[in-house]
Amino acid sequence: MILLKTAADLRRHLLQLASTGDSIGFVPTMGALHNGHLSLIEASKKANAVTVCSIFVNPTQFNDPKDFEKYPVTIENDIALLEKAGTDILFLPSVNEIYPNGTSHLPAYPLGYLETILEGKYRPGHFQGVCQVMDRLLTMVDADQLYMGQKDYQQCMVVQQLINYRQFKVKLLPCPTLRETDGLAMSSRNQRLNATERQQAVAVSQALTMVKNEIAAGNPAPLLQKAEQMLRDNGFKVDYVAIGSAADLRPITQWDGQQPLVTLAAAYLNEVRLIDNMLIP
Repeated sequence: MILLKTAADLRRHLLQLASTGDSIGFVPTMGALHNGHLSLIEASKKANAVTVCSIFVNPTQFNDPKDFEKYPVTIENDIALLEKAGTDILFLPSVNEIYPNGTSHLPAYPLGYLETILEGKYRPGHFQGVCQVMDRLLTMVDADQLYMGQKDYQQCMVVQQLINYRQFKVKLLPCPTLRETDGLAMSSRNQRLNATERQQAVAVSQALTMVKNEIAAGNPAPLLQKAEQMLRDNGFKVDYVAIGSAADLRPITQWDGQQPLVTLAAAYLNEVRLIDNMLIP
């Protein structure tokens, strides 16, 4: 595995590969890697000659500075995992490399409705930050295929909108959420849970599974209220439990029993915010 820290070095290396016509897969991460990330590396390696992974904890997508400060950093372990997984290139830029002119007065991206609901509503500015870093990374890496986890369902939609807006050639391939044996969605934030919280955390996937199993044609509101109560009973402070169209996240007030849906949740367990989603059916 080659470790590169500057966009210039990365570009030089990728230009050599481009001359051979080899396809490039890209897995952007913020580190604190787990098997979910490694499944993205595996998917890229199956379909591409070269797999690039980036590790960059992006300051502009944290609407809470304390959350940024507490984000887990495990770089030595991350490097070992990526080497073992057969990653070809690790891009490890500094903040100055990504934002050479600083992080103030950055351009805004036209995200429309997606920025006003769910994560957009509860984390104002978050998706603008996601677009800031992804715009730069996609320009630097110039990949053919982009691999992201479906756990961040709304974020995948935002990144697709960015790709369309900037007319990047890259194809976004969302990959299924990996789960622990008890159902908890794998997440870097799980590292911040203590033993008791880790046991409680499974309530998020249990609540969404209940919604998925019990939903019927009609108004889903009572089911969402039941799911919220499940989370509160397990010590959570709930931001939202929602059901939306799988295509655009528009809220569903009456379901016809046929339209593809996604049920999503975000809730705090003490200081750790967990998110998850499940497709219906």
